[in-house]
Amino acid sequence: MRYLSEKAKKISPYTAGEQPKDKKYVKLNTNENPYPPSPKVRAAVEKFDPASLKLYPDPTAKALREAIGQAEGVPAENVFCGNGSDEILALCFPAFFDPDGDGAAFADITYSFYPVFCDFFGIPKRILPLDEDFTLDLEKLLALPAQGFVVANPNAPTGIGIPLGEVEGFVKKSGRLVILDEAYMPFFGESAVPLTKKYDNVLVVKTFSKGYSLAGIRCGYAIGDRSLIEGLERVRDCFNSYPVDSLCQAACAAAILDAEYYSRMNGLVIFEREQLRGALEKMGFFVLPSRSNFLFAKSNSLSGGKVYAGLKERGVLVRWFDKPKISDFVRITVGSAEENEKLLEALKDLLGR
Repeated sequence: MRYLSEKAKKISPYTAGEQPKDKKYVKLNTNENPYPPSPKVRAAVEKFDPASLKLYPDPTAKALREAIGQAEGVPAENVFCGNGSDEILALCFPAFFDPDGDGAAFADITYSFYPVFCDFFGIPKRILPLDEDFTLDLEKLLALPAQGFVVANPNAPTGIGIPLGEVEGFVKKSGRLVILDEAYMPFFGESAVPLTKKYDNVLVVKTFSKGYSLAGIRCGYAIGDRSLIEGLERVRDCFNSYPVDSLCQAACAAAILDAEYYSRMNGLVIFEREQLRGALEKMGFFVLPSRSNFLFAKSNSLSGGKVYAGLKERGVLVRWFDKPKISDFVRITVGSAEENEKLLEALKDLLGR
C-alpha cells in the first residue's frame, strides 16, 4: 500500500462473481448465456486474418457501428462502442456528471458498479431505496436533486423490468439525462432505443455478453443523440482510443445481424426461466418476477448465505449479496435444462427432501 494514491487506498472496488478453479461447478452465478454464440460468429472468427493483428483496430469501429445501427434501426453516428458495457458506463460518469454538480441518482439495490463509478470519479450519489416489493418508483427518483439518472432495466440483481411506456414518461418528464442500462433487455423485449429518436436526453447502454453469448469477448455499445455520443468519444479518447479490438469487431458485427438465431436461443432462456421459477416456488422459495436471465429467490427455511454455501458444497455456484434488505436472497442464473435440473437436485438435497 506504500505507493498507492489516497484514492486507491480508500476506494471500495466492484466485486465480480467468483470464478473458482478448485473443481468443476455448475456455474449459475455470473449470468452467462447457457447457449453458444451464433454460427455466424464462428464463421467470422475463422475468416479473420491473423496477419491483420499487427495493425491497430479501427478506432471508430465503423463496420461494427454500422452493423449495430442496421440491427437497432438507428444511424451509425448515434452508436458508440466500448470494451464491454461496464467500460461505457464508466465513461458516462466523467462525461455527463460533475464532481461539484448535483450528482447521479439511482436505486439502492441495483448494479453495484454505479456507486463505485461515482466514488472513483468523485461524483455525488443520490440513492433512492426500492419500494417494499423491490420495484423502482420513478416518480420518487425524479424528485431527487440530481444531474441525471442511471436506471438498470431490467434491474440487477432483482430482475424486475419497467415497461417501455413508463420509461418514456420518466424520460419525458425528467428534463435531465437518463442512462438506461439494458444489459438484460434481450430477455424482456421492451428496449428504449426507439426513444433515442424522440428525446435527446436518453442514452441506452447494451452489451454483447448476455443476449449474444459473448461474455468472453468484452464488447458493449451505447445509442443516443449525437451530442451524447460525442461526449463519450471525448472522454474515451482521454483514456484509450482503441478500446474494441479487430477480432471483437468482426465477431460482434456477425452476431448482431443474426437476429433469428438469437431470438430462438433467448426464447429458450425465457422458457427455462419460467420453468425454473415454478420449480423453485414449489420448493418453498419466494421468487421475484424476472424479465432477465436470472432469478432472485429467497428460501422459506434457510438464509441466503446458507443456500449459497450449501449449493457450493454440492457443486453449484449461485450469487449471494451479503447486504441489507437482500441478504436472504440468492441470484440464480438461468442455465440450460440440464444445468437447472442439477441445481434443483442440489437444492432438494440441501433442504433434505
